[in-house]
Amino acid sequence: MSDRLTKLTKLHQADPRDPFLTYGIALEHGKLGAYDEAITWLDRTLEADAKYCYAYFQKAKMLEGKGDSAAAVQVLKHGIAAAQKAGDGHAAEEMTGLMETIEQ
Repeated sequence: MSDRLTKLTKLHQADPRDPFLTYGIALEHGKLGAYDEAITWLDRTLEADAKYCYAYFQKAKMLEGKGDSAAAVQVLKHGIAAAQKAGDGHAAEEMTGLMETIEQ
């Protein structure tokens, strides 16, 4: 476990519903190649805050890393809709670009 992951985990114990912490933990797992664990933490992020648009983006990247392009595209479709609903055009644009890359 990385030092950063250890620190984030300790912070998470104090505030388990903080989406910033769950997102950070997910990214650290992703850096370690632990995609399933990262996806679990990204799901927790979205449970805590469905408008945390970049969690959809990162979840799609983790799924793509596992070789599950179809699931990645589905996550991106949900993420684009969530971003549009939240008024986050930049996130929607980023997810659209990733989806187009995956679909090629």
